[in-house]
Formats: sequence, C-alpha cells, structure tokens
Amino acid sequence: MRRISFSTALLLLTICGWPILSAYAYQNSIEPQREQLLNGLKILLQYRPADPNVLLKLRIHSGAIFDLAGKEGTMALLADSLFPDPGTRRYVSEELDGRLDVVTDYDLIEITLVAPKDDFERLVELLRNAVLNQPPDEATFARLREARLELLRGTSVAPNLIADRATAARLFGSYPLGRPIIGTAESLARITRADLLFARERFLNANNATLVMIGGVDRTRAMRAFRQLLGPWRKSETRVPATFRQPEAPNVRPLILDLPGAETAEVRFALRGLPRRDRDRPAAEILALIARTRWTNELPALARTASFVRHEAHMISGLFTFGASVRAADLAPALDAAQRVIRDLTATPPSNEELERARRERLSTINRPLSSADALADLWLDEETYGVTTSDEARSLAALTPADLQKVAIRLFKDAPAVTVALGDGAALRSAMANRGEVEIVRVTIPTEKSN
Repeated sequence: MRRISFSTALLLLTICGWPILSAYAYQNSIEPQREQLLNGLKILLQYRPADPNVLLKLRIHSGAIFDLAGKEGTMALLADSLFPDPGTRRYVSEELDGRLDVVTDYDLIEITLVAPKDDFERLVELLRNAVLNQPPDEATFARLREARLELLRGTSVAPNLIADRATAARLFGSYPLGRPIIGTAESLARITRADLLFARERFLNANNATLVMIGGVDRTRAMRAFRQLLGPWRKSETRVPATFRQPEAPNVRPLILDLPGAETAEVRFALRGLPRRDRDRPAAEILALIARTRWTNELPALARTASFVRHEAHMISGLFTFGASVRAADLAPALDAAQRVIRDLTATPPSNEELERARRERLSTINRPLSSADALADLWLDEETYGVTTSDEARSLAALTPADLQKVAIRLFKDAPAVTVALGDGAALRSAMANRGEVEIVRVTIPTEKSN
C-alpha cells in the first residue's frame, strides 16, 4: 500500500482541501490482490462475499492504433472473431442471466462477462474459448466481415460524430489517431483472413493482457479455474511497442462538410494534445476546463447549446478540441473566441481562482464513486494500460501552479497548427466563413437506419 507522510498530507490539505487527500485514501483502500500466471497473464482480484454476481474483465493492451494503413477495422474484426457465434451472447444473457460485451478503441480490446457467481467457471471457460480456440475459417471470417460491413451501411451516424471523425482525420491524417476505429466500407473490404491471423498472432497473447475478477468468488476458487483454463494461453516472446513515425503537419485550411438543409452547424477547432502517460497530461485536462469556462464567457450563446472543450488523451498522442452545435451566424464568433482563449492562455497565467475551480472539478471526476464493479475494474485496468494511477494524478494536480499551466499552454498551443471543421448547410457556412480565406468543401450524406 502506498503511503504519504504527515507533512505531505498537511501540505495537500492546506493547498486544496480534502478532495486531494481522498484520492490517496480511496486509491489505497481499493488495491486489488495481484496474481500472475506462468504465461504472463496478470490477474487482479477483489473478493466480495456478499455479492451474488461475479465480473470478469479481460483487457488486451493493443487496439486500433495497430491497424495497418488502408485496413482500418482489423482490430475491431479481431474482437468480433473472439465470439463468432451470435448464440454465445444469447446464452450468457438468457441462460446465465448475465452480460457479455466486447469493445475496441484505439488502445485496447476488452471483454466483459458478468453472471451469478455459481456460473463463474462457465464464464472462465467462455474466456478460454475466446482466446484459445482456433481462428475463424474462411467462411466464418467472410461472415464476420460482411456483418460489420452491413452494420456500417445500415447505421445512422449523428452529425456530431461525423464532425469529430473529420476533425481527427484532418488533424492526424494517416497517423493512427486519424483513422476510424471501426474502419470504412473500403478498408474492411481489403482485410483478409491472413490479416486477421497476423493480428491475432501479434496481439492476442497472455502477456499482453490483464484480467480483473470482482465479486462473490474467493481467491482459491478463482485461481484454480484461471490456472486450469487460462494457463495454456500462449505467451508471446516479444510485445509489439506502440511506436509510430510522427504525423505530418495537418492541413489547416478550414473544412466545410456540406449537409444541405441542416438547421445548425457542428463546429470544431482542434490542436494536437498529449499522450495519456505524459507528465503534463493532468495540466492539459485542467487547461481544457479553464478554456471551456472562458469560451462560454466570451460567447454566451455557447452556454445555451451543446458545447465542450476537452483534452482526449490516448496511448500515443491526444486531441485538444473546442466543439459546439451553433447557428451559422455564430460560427465565426465561436471560432474567434476559441482562438482568443488559447492566445490568452499562452500569454498570461490563469488566475488562482480559475485553477482552484478547475482543480476541484477534475478531482470530483477522478474521485468518482467506484461502488460498481465495472467502474473499479476500469480504474485498475487503466492503471495497467497507461501506468498512471489516480494517486499519481492527484499528486500532479496538487502541485500545479498558474505558472505551470502557462508553460503547458505554451507547449500545446504556441505556433501549433490548428484545424477547423464545420458541418452544416454549405451555403450558409461558406457565407459565415467568407473572411477566413480559402476553404475546402466536401459534400456529406448521413445514412438512415434500414427498416426491418
């Protein structure tokens, strides 16, 4: 268990009050039991005798950043292939009265299984089948790929998501964070079974994963099942590092996504951010909170609509984004206000009041209640994936000064290229941006869901 000295505790309490200390106390009160199988699989456990259920969450510490260029969606297809039979989900839901979820993002693939504790061994066996069974044959692979293509064709995509994806693509280009996690119809069509087998061989390995178990199963029973059923899972001799050539400079010409007849516009103004493990990442989160307040103060219309400023950190980089849904008439003022905000943050340190308000808001997020097993498992797994704990972030937040924030703002914003994306009625947006030089216009359509 981590410990802090009395003098350090007193200093933290003096600077920021109880929220900082609660991050330390809570972090230390929920430390899991730690085990590791001979194949390198890390296991984190918490026994809750009164809990009638058990949760298993297995995270593969590699995600869509490892998709090959032009074959985006490979890791999402790999996740689909773990439970290729649709009947498996029905079995967990209907027969076990439980839940089975599989998600993929840029940094990971994650399987979640929940069921009554009496069915614990069945859940472990399902995990075993997912990671040890033979890869899908050609017919199964073709069916999985077609199912994902059909999902892409038939799913309605909200305008805000289209704007977010276009912004990431504009900011990062062919760099992994500029590519869609789920792929496109064109990229999925290029993926072959050999690509899937290659990804499985590289990333689906015991020493590239962490398993969390929380619930009414004791350690002895749990470890017996894990050793028996997951012990044979293959260990890789080498792990693939998340190292990539840095992205090219972004295209800073404003991009208009023309959606004729749209009543409002989705606007994004974005710069590259910091990776999750960066020492300045907590400061970037605070800057986003301060920037959000300043942006809405600069343009009160933003407070009446869906607006945000966020720093989105991933394994290899991040995005610092101003976003809003506005009337076309408010588009230029919103962009001007965002530019003033970042210019002011680099020129002058924020006030002590701004820092304290943002610090408390951030602490309320990282000190969120972790009574649910899902939330606690996510916290532990994030620490394994990124190597940064809640206590680490609390320490960083406690030490921040206005001058520190200005230094990080200079690092993020000074002379940094920014991209501008607006989605809405093309004629109205072009008129609103008439004084911003040459713009690029791309026509978009939003597919509607297919009827049954």
